[in-house]
Amino acid sequence: MQIPVFLCVMAAVGLLLGAGGGLAAPMECHFDSRAQCEFGGRRYSLGDSWMDEACMQCTCLHPVGVGCCQTVHHPVDFPAWCEVRVEPVTCRASLVQSTDPRRPCEPGHAHLDPGHAHLDPGHAHQDSGHAHQDQLES
Repeated sequence: MQIPVFLCVMAAVGLLLGAGGGLAAPMECHFDSRAQCEFGGRRYSLGDSWMDEACMQCTCLHPVGVGCCQTVHHPVDFPAWCEVRVEPVTCRASLVQSTDPRRPCEPGHAHLDPGHAHLDPGHAHQDSGHAHQDQLES
């Protein structure tokens, strides 16, 4: 590898790592040496960045290509009855209930499955106790 090419690649890596812009820490990055510094009908110069429709922050590394990094943090540990939704305008991820995406999955309520009542044994015991007491009173 020639020294100037090596220096260009090292500069490109530095620009990618520093191009976060405070949006989010990059999760996954890719580099395209054949890509042009164009997006949405606009031309970009060396070091300029833009956000594409897939919430990837891209940086012009002309003349060596374009580097893009994912900016959305996807949760990995959540109840099976929840799903991740990404807001296309803000590129923010949130957890919503699979059966009703208008309702959020709230932290600390992992035992509340809307399709199966309470899954937490402590809550199930309390609920059955209330049902038994209601039968005795009637």
